[in-house]
Amino acid sequence: MIVGIDEAGCGALAGPVVAAAVVLNAPVPGVADSKTLTPKQRASLYATIVQNGTVGVGWMHAPIVDRVNILQATLMAMRQAFDRLARCVDTIQQVVVDGNRVPYLSTNAPVYAVIRGDQTEASIAAASIVAKVVRDRYMQYLDARFPGYGFVQHKGYPTQRHRRAIGACGLAPVHRQSFQLQ
Repeated sequence: MIVGIDEAGCGALAGPVVAAAVVLNAPVPGVADSKTLTPKQRASLYATIVQNGTVGVGWMHAPIVDRVNILQATLMAMRQAFDRLARCVDTIQQVVVDGNRVPYLSTNAPVYAVIRGDQTEASIAAASIVAKVVRDRYMQYLDARFPGYGFVQHKGYPTQRHRRAIGACGLAPVHRQSFQLQ
């Protein structure tokens, strides 16, 4: 049992940072870094991963990002995702985390940071897909709740359109106040 962990939303100006921890019970053809897939491909793979794997998801919303910083919020979301997954898995042999930092995890299994792991490790790539799909769906919800920002298009990332919307509408409660938003 290899657990892969990845996140989505670190560089966004709005919305949560979302992490996923995934154990693939069987190979999933087509699994790749979420950034290389279309939304339709991600949605299809997400359904397959959730159906055929074990998944834990963690969230840290904008106020927590502002309070502890994005790195610490990301590590907290990863720990939350792992803890939720670990309740459903009997034995964990290894944990691989995308990037160069690993969160503190309550496991005796070895935990490794893998730079660009979403490109080389299937379980990390699967986690990147889950985190991205979950976050994108939440941003669609926020788009309906906070019209005028265009969250459904840019998912809270710092596009010109998003910056113009902040200038016109001001900050929404889901914006990360500690980030340079203007």
